[in-house]
Amino acid sequence: MAEVTRVPIQPIEKGSLAKLWLGVIVAILLGAGVAWAALPKSVEVTELTAGTGANPGPEDVVFVHYVGKLDDGTEFDRSPDMTAPVQGIFPQGYPLQLDSMIPGFRTGLMQMQKGGKYELFIPSDQAYGDEPQPGSPIPPGADLVFEVEVVDFMSQADFERRLGILQQMMQAQGAGGPGAPLPPQP
Repeated sequence: MAEVTRVPIQPIEKGSLAKLWLGVIVAILLGAGVAWAALPKSVEVTELTAGTGANPGPEDVVFVHYVGKLDDGTEFDRSPDMTAPVQGIFPQGYPLQLDSMIPGFRTGLMQMQKGGKYELFIPSDQAYGDEPQPGSPIPPGADLVFEVEVVDFMSQADFERRLGILQQMMQAQGAGGPGAPLPPQP
């Protein structure tokens, strides 16, 4: 039978065990802090004025007034003032098709309600990333901040139907002037 060498265990110094546990706790906290800092940023919507009703769906058309800014406050975009040529066809505001927006803007708008005003933070990876459009005032890797007022929204089908009505009215006005009968619908 093999003989086991015995090693006497030396007593530990007073307070060493507390220092050991303190070191373990600090290491865990540092690891958690590094992991939290490495998490990707997410889209943040801050309500400035409450809206009412339902939220837009992923394929809706949303009518908005907005101002886009970089983190440093530099304005890079603003919705144009649009008035429909015929009142009652479209609401005021600039129409945005959600299915063609940058991911962060789409995600944010789907959390908003009609009549509400919001601040929308979009991290770079949910906006234009490191490759913004050529000639864009947005630098690579820029986070974006928007002030958004949601005027109204409607389905894509309703938007296209109203657009068809507007086009027919404009053609009728161009062909026979105001008051001319509308051409038959296809």
